[in-house]
Amino acid sequence: MVLTAITPCASAAPLSREAFREALMSKGQYYHLHHPFQQAMANGELSREQLQGWVANRFYYQLMIPQKDAALLANCPDAATRRRWVQRLLDHDGHAGDEGGIEAWLALGEAVGLPRHTLLSQEHVLPGVRFAVDAYRHFVASAPWQEAAISSLTELFAPLAHQNRLDTWPQYYPWINEQGYRYFRKRLSEARRDVEHGLEIALNVCTTVALQQRALEILQFKLDVLWSMLDAMTMAYQLGRPPYHTVTQEAVYHRGLERSSY
Repeated sequence: MVLTAITPCASAAPLSREAFREALMSKGQYYHLHHPFQQAMANGELSREQLQGWVANRFYYQLMIPQKDAALLANCPDAATRRRWVQRLLDHDGHAGDEGGIEAWLALGEAVGLPRHTLLSQEHVLPGVRFAVDAYRHFVASAPWQEAAISSLTELFAPLAHQNRLDTWPQYYPWINEQGYRYFRKRLSEARRDVEHGLEIALNVCTTVALQQRALEILQFKLDVLWSMLDAMTMAYQLGRPPYHTVTQEAVYHRGLERSSY
């Protein structure tokens, strides 16, 4: 069933706080959990190589999370907001007593048969994935901090995705080392905590029709980022059409120009 998203009419009064919350939640129908690649994953239909490709490409997204959060912090003049938001950065980079999300994802890579150095080299990151993730990072760095915070609201739907993997992967992919599931377990509680803050910001600042429409567009942008990443993976790993497949079987695509040698 296709749902109709709730959006404020330009000529109408702004949505109430609860109606605006419902409008944001209605965007969940476009969350990448509903992408055919994710559905195939949940149904146990991915090969080992396809699942490894997903883990390798999502690692680039994981790497960018603390960078985008650091950019938001740099743009935010409100100390109270920074004190709460900085926990996201620590959650991924790690701190005393917590290995961090990036390290947990590296463990996931090893659990599916990808050595640490393979993930860190970014050799499997598809250009389409890189461009989508970079677009997100650049948006957060250049947008007002409130808009950057709103772009994180896909976390409204993330716990369902994490739980889905914890429920289905052991059954369909028994070859995965159980230690690899730490990331998903870790994020179940963190994502719920984080989204409470992001949602609080959105509901507090988006009190006009224009701001509510803008927020819904920002959330749709982030959903587009996540969906586009899976489109690129579908082409490469399910349809057998990686970049330059008509020219070479080698992964000749660039590995990111942000890592300068100068």
